Formats: sequence, C-alpha cells, structure tokens
Amino acid sequence: MLLDKIRECCKKNNIIWTPHAITRMMERGLTKNDVMSCIYEGKIIENYPDDFPYPSCLIYGHAINLRVIHVVIGSDREYIFVITAYEPDAIRFEDDLKTRKEIK
Repeated sequence: MLLDKIRECCKKNNIIWTPHAITRMMERGLTKNDVMSCIYEGKIIENYPDDFPYPSCLIYGHAINLRVIHVVIGSDREYIFVITAYEPDAIRFEDDLKTRKEIK
C-alpha cells in the first residue's frame, strides 16, 4: 500500500471507521484526530497485501499529543477502512516501537 494513496483518500474524506476501530479508540482514549495525525505524519511499517477483504497496513506515527500510536488501515483503492488504533508496547515491539519482536 502507498501512503500517498491513503492520504489522498483522507483528503477526499473517503474514510470508513469500522465499529471495531471506534470501540477500541474509545477504550484507549484515542480520537479521530489522533488517527488522522498518525496517517498524515506517520509511515508504513508493515504491509499485509494478502489481507481479506482488502490489503492493509500498519502505520507508525503520533497522536496529536505526540504519544506514539499505530493505526491499521485497509483499502479498496477508493476508500480506506480504519481497522484499529493503539499505543504499541515493549512486549510486542522493540524499543523503537516500530519493529515487531520475534516470537521465540
């Protein structure tokens, strides 16, 4: 997935917020503005081209209060689907909060 295409969908307001994403964002104290900040200023750290029903990716970035967050989005090329958003932790990610730890 290309971040430019994702951002273009955002500018057109072609965003679908999944019920799962809204629920998790509320539980985690994240807003739509936090997610948008991550998408506009962040970078893709993992791609999932074979996800169903659409390819998806994991974006690393910052919420509006500068805390590190991850956002998972899928796209059908016309719309993006916000799947979830969360603060990464040191249990699953290396100290850079971008690199997934290997399962041993």
